[in-house]
Amino acid sequence: MSLKRKAVELVATEAKKPKANGSITSFFGAPKSISTTAGVAPKESAQPKVKFDKDAWVANLKDEQKELLKLEIDTLHESWLAHLKDEITSAEFLNLKRFVKKEIDSGKKIFPPLEQVYSWSRHTPLNTVKAVILGQDPYHNVNQAHGLCFSVKPPTPAPPSLKNIYIALKKDYPTFSPPPKNGGLLTPWADRGVLLLNTCLTVRAHEANSHAGKGWERFTQKVIDTVAKQRTNGVVFLAWGSPAQKRTANINSQKHLILKSVHPSPLSASRGWFDCGHFKKTNEWLKQRYGEDAEINWDLNVQPEEAGE
Repeated sequence: MSLKRKAVELVATEAKKPKANGSITSFFGAPKSISTTAGVAPKESAQPKVKFDKDAWVANLKDEQKELLKLEIDTLHESWLAHLKDEITSAEFLNLKRFVKKEIDSGKKIFPPLEQVYSWSRHTPLNTVKAVILGQDPYHNVNQAHGLCFSVKPPTPAPPSLKNIYIALKKDYPTFSPPPKNGGLLTPWADRGVLLLNTCLTVRAHEANSHAGKGWERFTQKVIDTVAKQRTNGVVFLAWGSPAQKRTANINSQKHLILKSVHPSPLSASRGWFDCGHFKKTNEWLKQRYGEDAEINWDLNVQPEEAGE
């Protein structure tokens, strides 16, 4: 398979409920007729499209809700918004948005750029999720965070934890190629069905964990729970480090595969990370459950201009 083409998003289509050990077509649904540029297979659908009238929902919001939720209305992919709409109108989430607004109004710089806070949802619509990688806090320096955990925007070089991820990948797949120019852009994974989700979705510039405990944890747990509930045929959760493992505590391990390891950080990687084999285990499980073409192409040798935001 050529690696240099970008996945094309498909709107979820009506599909029959797959059988227990069905094919990849029954898992993701038959793709609609689409145009592709060269390389990664198009995204496909697993469940019937949720009936959600976004315009009607927005029209029923109060004025303050519309103001506070403008980012979610404009940038959270509709496949996720349909399931998260009640959460984002909760008192807890609205208080979180008031906090973020106060930070910005007081002159604080926030990462990632606001338009990229929900980029995980646009690169990986709910109906395309095959695997979930859980991160913690967004990178807090310039030109790093862009809404996908562990991923950094070019030309920023791959941070230490991501370099350790590459080492483990190379053990699983000796032909693995990292991004060009020592980069760390992981959008190809996201475009292939790997949900790259941080626990907190924003951070104050140069202040790690500065937005922890403000409400993002509840929201992102709802995202995780939505995947576990809606992806009824099973996905793989990769939980690296005890914080991520706690996030997967209530997931049905009979339906989904939960892979646990120490975090790839240099502080803990020597305690078993490099030999965890998670990338190959993910593909073996997907292959056994859904067939050959369910495997994830982990290669990252994609030019930045081809890899999206």
